[in-house]
Amino acid sequence: MAASKASLVIVCLGIFAVMALSNAIVPVLPAFAGQSAWQGAIYAAYFFGASVSTLPGGMLADRHGTAPVIRAGLLITVATGVLLFFATSPVVVIVLRGCEGIGAGLFVAAALSYINSRSDHTRMSGYYMAMLNLGLVLGLIVAGWFAVRFAEPVLGIGIFTLFALVAFAGSAVTGNSLVSTVRMRDTAIVSAFVRDNLWLWYSAVVLVGITGVVSSLYPKFSGEAPDTLGLWIAGMSIATIVAVLVVSRIPLHPVPIIRWSAIFMAGGVLLAYVSPLGFIVLGALAGVVMIAQMVFLAGVPDHQGLLMGLFSTASYLGMAILPFVAGVIADMGGFLAAFVVTAILGGTVVVTTGWCGRQPPHPAE
Repeated sequence: MAASKASLVIVCLGIFAVMALSNAIVPVLPAFAGQSAWQGAIYAAYFFGASVSTLPGGMLADRHGTAPVIRAGLLITVATGVLLFFATSPVVVIVLRGCEGIGAGLFVAAALSYINSRSDHTRMSGYYMAMLNLGLVLGLIVAGWFAVRFAEPVLGIGIFTLFALVAFAGSAVTGNSLVSTVRMRDTAIVSAFVRDNLWLWYSAVVLVGITGVVSSLYPKFSGEAPDTLGLWIAGMSIATIVAVLVVSRIPLHPVPIIRWSAIFMAGGVLLAYVSPLGFIVLGALAGVVMIAQMVFLAGVPDHQGLLMGLFSTASYLGMAILPFVAGVIADMGGFLAAFVVTAILGGTVVVTTGWCGRQPPHPAE
């Protein structure tokens, strides 16, 4: 019992540090690159790295246990944090951000596998998602405050690298949480889960990606100062924290919850066009959606690493692809077109989620 609690603490501290470090560079991007294109590349490199590593990370967690993969993810996070603290070239920063994303992907896939394999996975997923979003919030706020207060843009990166170092040191007590040995070829398992849960992955791409769309469009769309924008974006994560803590304590039926959330998220996108209150609505609904998706995927304990790897990959792909597409639409047809198309895309999930089964079918072995 004590080991289980220690493992949970390490996982929650780790996700806090990983997410905080990922966001610590956002308020100080101009210090690393002067041009918007370079800044965008630095921001996107992280999500590309994470999308590449989450599926392999989940598969490794199934084969070798979650602890080694968690440690590897934290070690990469610490190493890239240290190097980012001293980096000056935009090209080097882009490469390091990609490596940081790889570490995050490994950690997230293994940590989610650990959480979703527990008997109390619904409640624990609430704590996990709360710490994830708390990291995102404090990464923005703390890094921005230190950059202004001490005129040193990398202090936030240094602080959260230390948090990641503490989590890595504590990961020595994390139990392996080994699951049954995979008896099918990995490619066969991946194909089965991708095919049979296609519309669940689609909901993750779209509904998680929507939050990235609004966050990426708002700086130019609103014309507000960076500190104000930071507070609005932080408000989205705070709303997510509240939502996941509440929803994770309530018995729920995942498919209807995802469908209703998609309806309200489409409305939240349109609300965001006229008011920053849309951030609060979208943040809360995103929290509800992620808990429902994890509950849906909890039905196959023997392959939680793989399932969480696919889930994380879909989420990161949404954050990488949808903001880019929305930005192209905004440049070509204006911001209203970008918001409307995004809302319509969210509405498609209402239909497609109805094609999901009651739970992921277990591949024949």
